[in-house]
Amino acid sequence: MSNDDASPVKKSAEVVMLGRCPMCKRRATLDYRPFCSKRCSDLDLSRWMGGVYAIPAEEADETEADLAGLFPDE
Repeated sequence: MSNDDASPVKKSAEVVMLGRCPMCKRRATLDYRPFCSKRCSDLDLSRWMGGVYAIPAEEADETEADLAGLFPDE
């Protein structure tokens, strides 16, 4: 059995393990996984830096009773 016989199996296993690019759904590459290219990797980074992936938080209303323990001298 030559190495050529095993390579299609190895390639198909790599595709399954790498999956699809979350940005454009093309096959991911080893160099940029989980993305397919530097472009998709950079697009995702710019979304993170721009706050697109931020989780909105609800601010709790602070009452005077909650704040009383913070300043015991008053």
